Amino acid sequence: MPKLKTHKGAQKRFKLTGTAKVRRRKAYKSHILTGKSRKRKRNLRKGAILTGKAAKAIKRLLSQ
Repeated sequence: MPKLKTHKGAQKRFKLTGTAKVRRRKAYKSHILTGKSRKRKRNLRKGAILTGKAAKAIKRLLSQ
């Protein structure tokens, strides 16, 4: 059986941490920033960690 290819869309959006947790960026940071508060924009800069079934599915896409 041939090697499986990594899902390129997932590869561009998610990264694995050293302890194999899935790191993602937050949405709503790309445009119309004038309507968002300073605090909200600051919190959108921070990354987030995926958990549960979503993390398992993304790990599968990244490990192919």
